[in-house]
Amino acid sequence: MPNIAVLSTLIFGVAVVMTMVGKGGGNFYVVILAMAGISMHRAAATGQFILLAAALAAMLVFQRNRSISWPLALLIGLSTALAALAGGYCSHLFSGFVLKLIFAAMLAAAGAVMLIRVQPKPPGAVAKTQFTLHMKTRGNDLYIKLWIAIPVTLVTGFGSGMVGVSGGSFLVPLMVLTCGATMHTAVGTASALIAATAAMGLTGHMLQGDFSSGLAIPLAVAAILGGIIGGKLALKARPKKLKLLFAITNWIAALFMVINALHAL
Repeated sequence: MPNIAVLSTLIFGVAVVMTMVGKGGGNFYVVILAMAGISMHRAAATGQFILLAAALAAMLVFQRNRSISWPLALLIGLSTALAALAGGYCSHLFSGFVLKLIFAAMLAAAGAVMLIRVQPKPPGAVAKTQFTLHMKTRGNDLYIKLWIAIPVTLVTGFGSGMVGVSGGSFLVPLMVLTCGATMHTAVGTASALIAATAAMGLTGHMLQGDFSSGLAIPLAVAAILGGIIGGKLALKARPKKLKLLFAITNWIAALFMVINALHAL
């Protein structure tokens, strides 16, 4: 039986830092659980539950500050959540070893995405086509490139639900790069998207019988506290300086996951 106190402390720390930059932290949650000797399928299900708890707590903080664009969250979140449901249910098509390798690849890609410099373009610089959706939120003009946003959200949701992560590492730059959202709005909106993805991914895993409340609930309490604190810090801090650190930690986590997968053989 893993040490719940140690795991809760680690989960709390991850929830604080990841909430600050609009990432759910599912990659680290699953790595922590896997390194504690928990099977990959059970770790993925538990990770989704922890994600849901932390994201809901962060949503309360961001909503009070009106940092969530609900129209944008609805558009991107619907396709992401449905894909996550399918990903969670289809996870049993792959062995734990293959899931770990897929997870490691997603971690490496997430680290690279976090290093991309994103600067919202002025409305006049955006080419308007029949595949570009104009959305106004909190006085900001968002121009969503549907031919990019929809496929990316579907792929992100499916992969995230399958391995038990939120996809926040991809959703934040997605909203800034393809929708013209500010970093502040993207981080706040990401909390709503992460909650939706985690809920659907968790449902898929629960249908397969992977969920264990005895382990998940204590860890979720730690994640809720971390989500609240991280959300408040996010409203005061600028996440740019943390991106490089998160990219490096993602790559380290990916390396550990590969080592863990090879060791399991």
